Amino acid sequence: MRLSVIAIGRLKQGPERELAERYRERFDETGRKLGFRGLEVHEIAESRARDVPTRMAEEAAAMVALVPERAMLVAMDERGQNLDSIGFAQKLAGWRDQSVPQTIFLIGGADGLSPELRRKAKLSVSFGAATWPHQMLRVMLLEQIYRAATILAGHPYHRA
Repeated sequence: MRLSVIAIGRLKQGPERELAERYRERFDETGRKLGFRGLEVHEIAESRARDVPTRMAEEAAAMVALVPERAMLVAMDERGQNLDSIGFAQKLAGWRDQSVPQTIFLIGGADGLSPELRRKAKLSVSFGAATWPHQMLRVMLLEQIYRAATILAGHPYHRA
């Protein structure tokens, strides 16, 4: 199964981008041994529309354009389910074992994800009640994806 992150907004050069790339590379190494075919990150420029509904619609259209048929969509949303790391790993393993070809994690911009995208998602995940900057959320998501791979591999990275 291939994993992708589609995110509104671009990470600038600096510690957030370096950390995100480090977790992506670590996942690629560990994930291949577990039947995962890599982790891609797609960045989409934020809409410049003046009103929120138009911005959200434009960003949603750009995201949907990158989603292939039969992909499993996971919305990163503050109203989503709060999974622990083992539960998150079990979700990924379950989809892999069901031969889901691709799982795509969606990270919205400042206005969040459109209601349409949230409805299309098979799962909505939250990293707690707090609102996180999308740059930090991306790093946290990539770390959790890497952590999930280490859990599935029995690697000592996860020590809970």
